[in-house]
Amino acid sequence: MDANQPKQEHLLALKVMRLTKPTLFTNIPVTCEERDLPGDLFNNLMKDDPSTVKGAEIIMLGEMLTLPQNFGNIFLGETFSSYISVHNDSNQIVKDIQVKADLQTSSQRLNLSASTAVVAELKPDSCIDDVIHHEVKEIGTHILVCAVSYTTQAGEKMYFRKFFKFQVLKPLDVKTKFYNAETDEVFLEAQIQNITTSPMFMEKVSLEPSMMYNVSELNTVYRDSDRSSTFGTKTYLQPLDTRQYLYCLKPKPEFAEKAGIIKGVTVIGKLDIVWKTNLGEKGRLQTSQLQRMAPGYGDVRLSIETIPDTVNLEEPFEIMCKITNCSSERTMDLILEMCNTNAIHWCGVSGRQLGKLHPSSSLHLTLTLLSSVQGLQSVSGLRLTDTFLKRTYEYDDIAQVCVVSSKFPAES
Repeated sequence: MDANQPKQEHLLALKVMRLTKPTLFTNIPVTCEERDLPGDLFNNLMKDDPSTVKGAEIIMLGEMLTLPQNFGNIFLGETFSSYISVHNDSNQIVKDIQVKADLQTSSQRLNLSASTAVVAELKPDSCIDDVIHHEVKEIGTHILVCAVSYTTQAGEKMYFRKFFKFQVLKPLDVKTKFYNAETDEVFLEAQIQNITTSPMFMEKVSLEPSMMYNVSELNTVYRDSDRSSTFGTKTYLQPLDTRQYLYCLKPKPEFAEKAGIIKGVTVIGKLDIVWKTNLGEKGRLQTSQLQRMAPGYGDVRLSIETIPDTVNLEEPFEIMCKITNCSSERTMDLILEMCNTNAIHWCGVSGRQLGKLHPSSSLHLTLTLLSSVQGLQSVSGLRLTDTFLKRTYEYDDIAQVCVVSSKFPAES
């Protein structure tokens, strides 16, 4: 092709517009006092401005809506929608038109066209319209590639493309922390921060547990027959604000009874977050599977099943313990010893035989003790000895109890 030959103009025109909710039009109010030189000039101009609110002209927010002027930024979890129009600007009939829309991400190329069928012909001043949708699941640079091919009346095949680049940003910063309870329960704290520049309406934040756990959310307060969120009636998350959500996970009975199953790295579940932004634009994010390193309990685990929150000074109270053989192969013959501390005194016979405990099995034991010191006291001093291996396991600080004076009876 001769380099001096003029470039041939295409007969078709391609127009692409992102479909998104409009924004409220804002203006900058300019006003002054009556005694100033302009007098009522600025105030009268604002009253005549159609974009201001009648009777509240000095408020920046108006009653008019503004359509998007560019692609702008799109956030992860939102749905990207775009309107594609191919218009015949010529006075000729164009044949065999095909419009294709692809989305190029950093890892893949996706075809977004609703239909790739070839349109037989397109008359002058006619157009082909298409609307594409895609739920954004990757952050970073995205490129919308729109390609058009057609045939002129002279039988010449024509082809052109247009590229539209936009950024996909992360809307939320999610951090998680795990807390191990004295029982088999696990507490998950999820810290969610809004890192966009506009407020969010948090429609739903839930934890979908794995097959080994049941979950209960601790973000609701129940009073009589009413229930209310711990965050109040306003569920908006302002820019850069952080909110903590708390969940309690408890192993299902079929897994809790088998002590050797929940070991090492276990999958807890995943967070499902749904929000809405300005004028109801919806977004949704699901985290990857959250994993937790289960604490190691050694060969024998001793846990507290029941214990009172508050007890009276120098008055006996009962606790229920659960002793589990965490070994999957070895039977144990256990002896229980109870050692007094400065504050905690055990009641009963120390050094008694508990009998044989088979692999991955448990036994429950009720023990009686009293405290001679007021305040928050740690329950310590239990010793288990395996007579087969002559090995002793020590258990201190296994629980805490609040001890009050007998003049102020402990609440039941």
